[in-house]
Amino acid sequence: MAQADPAAGSIAPAELFDLSRRDRPIDLIDVRTPAEYRTVHATLARSIPLDRLDPAAAMASRQGSEGPLYVICASGARGRQAREAFAAAGFADVVNVEGGTRAWEAAGLPVERGEATMSLERQVRIIAGSLVLLGVVLGAAASPWFTLLSAFVGLGLINAGVTDVCPMAMGLARLPWNQAGDEAASRSR
Repeated sequence: MAQADPAAGSIAPAELFDLSRRDRPIDLIDVRTPAEYRTVHATLARSIPLDRLDPAAAMASRQGSEGPLYVICASGARGRQAREAFAAAGFADVVNVEGGTRAWEAAGLPVERGEATMSLERQVRIIAGSLVLLGVVLGAAASPWFTLLSAFVGLGLINAGVTDVCPMAMGLARLPWNQAGDEAASRSR
C-alpha cells in the first residue's frame, strides 16, 4: 500500500493501521466526545474532544511521533473540522481517517470497547424529531405560530446537511452525559 499523502488530507483506516505495524510511531487523536470514545475507539487513538481541541497544545503533546498527526471521529466530519482547525493554526501535516471509527471497525481493525453510550447523532435525531412533533402539536392545538418551531428545526437540519456542521450536536457534546468518563478517555494509549 502507498503511504499517506498529507497533502491529500485523508487516509484509509487499513492503510493507517498498516503504517503503524511498520515500527513507525503513529499519533492518532480521536476528536469525538469522551463518552463516544469510551464506548469504542481505535486502539491506537488517544482522546482530545473537538470542542476542547487546542491545536498548539495537541502538537506540543505529541509522543515522539514524527510525520503526520492523524485525526479520527465517528464518520469523518468532525475529523475534517479538526484538520481545518489545525490548518488554521498553521499545522498542515494533519491527516483525517476516512470514514472515521465506523470505517476502522468495519475494516476489522483493533478497537477497545467500554461502556456503551448513545451516539451524538442519535441524540440529535431524538431532539430534532421531538421539537418538530412539539411544533406540529402546539400549532394544531394552540396557535399556528408554533409551526415555526418545526420550520426552524427543519432549516437547522438542512444547514447541518449542507455545511456538515451541526450546532445542536456541538451543544449536546458539552452536556454532562457526553462528558462521562472524561478522565479515563483522555489517557494516552
